[in-house]
Amino acid sequence: MIPNQAQLEAIAQAQPYPLLFATISGSHLYGFPSPDSDYDLRGVHVLPLRELVGLTTGPETLEISDDRDGLELDLVTHEAKKFFGLLLKRNGYVLEQLYSPLIVQAMPEHEELKAIAQNCITRHHAHHYLGFAQTQWRLFAKENPPRVKPLLYTYRVLLTGIHLMRSGKLEPNLVTLNEEFQLPYIADLVARKLAGAEKSVLAGADVGFHEQEYRRLLTQLEEERDRSTLPNDATAQAALHDLLLRLRLG
Repeated sequence: MIPNQAQLEAIAQAQPYPLLFATISGSHLYGFPSPDSDYDLRGVHVLPLRELVGLTTGPETLEISDDRDGLELDLVTHEAKKFFGLLLKRNGYVLEQLYSPLIVQAMPEHEELKAIAQNCITRHHAHHYLGFAQTQWRLFAKENPPRVKPLLYTYRVLLTGIHLMRSGKLEPNLVTLNEEFQLPYIADLVARKLAGAEKSVLAGADVGFHEQEYRRLLTQLEEERDRSTLPNDATAQAALHDLLLRLRLG
């Protein structure tokens, strides 16, 4: 059961357009939400034909940041056509949103989309995780004192990327990933994040050690990309086109 499930479902149902799906992303998905973490709700909305074929069209992206009855929320939905296009562009963010097991609301076509999107996963998704890790590491390294959140994000994206290149399966939860990787420092970092505030600092951090680990895992991700058996290109465009037509016309 997702914490605050009923509130999140009510928010999803109140959106102005039907949602193909709405799932939870962010630290709740990654396995290390702080007590004060907000909810990152992500999804896909479907515009009616009347807002697609005229001179005035509906929104490609809807965003809401709000505090509703003590629940801090960051909601972003993309229109179906835009989301499908992002799937074809090797975008790791949208894959994680699509495959998140923390489902708030979904149409039956959500399962079909997940099956189709398996043919969107390529070895080039490694570039997404390499870039994300580098951004988070720079954020961690420049702060004094450093915070635990960007360090956890650094490790999370590197392990997700390595696992994806090896298996073709998306696993965004750091706790689950570490059952495979067995990195001895992960459990302590996760425990600190779970017990502390969202912006809690990492007192006494051995930055040199973590930099060594960051660079080791960065190299490992590059090596796994180079030997991955994943395809170079997505092959799901025709199936996504067909699904989009059925969503529009059905």
